[in-house]
Amino acid sequence: MQRRLLATLEYRASRKILLYAPVGGEVDTALIAADALRTRRQLYYPIIDRGLCRLRLGAVADLGELRAGAFGIPQPPVAGAREARDLASDPGAALVCVPGVAFTPAGARLGRGGGYYDRLLAELPREVRAAGLGYSFQLIDRLPEESHDRRLDFIVTESAVYAASAAPPAATQTADRGGLPKWAC
Repeated sequence: MQRRLLATLEYRASRKILLYAPVGGEVDTALIAADALRTRRQLYYPIIDRGLCRLRLGAVADLGELRAGAFGIPQPPVAGAREARDLASDPGAALVCVPGVAFTPAGARLGRGGGYYDRLLAELPREVRAAGLGYSFQLIDRLPEESHDRRLDFIVTESAVYAASAAPPAATQTADRGGLPKWAC
């Protein structure tokens, strides 16, 4: 998956990369990080701001800078946190890579329930490319979407790269099943 992402036009055109530090069974990103640093791209990782229920960005020059943060997820030091605007300052050259629980080939994404990446993606201009990294078994035909959700531009799996649909999601009604996942705000 990582090699597939590195071969995409979107990655090759990017000068700024936002990666995630994988937890659980999420797709590894170490090869992408190593390439970004080797080719002198600006590399960012998310910093979870639980108080504001949003992600800030931390630039890293070495993966050794990452330390356990909220939910035990490795992140850069909070002291150097930046706003998403930093990616937007040169939007055509930025690529955001996001994990997910499930994806559709059309670019819909289901996360862990906190909405952190949803809020981040909503802040960014459309010129900032967004890629989902997942396994083929995580691809399903349909996911609930709301009108404010931003679809990813492409999904990368071990077997293919799926260019997503440009059509905006239509609002759907989903039943509240009660309770909040541990990631929720």
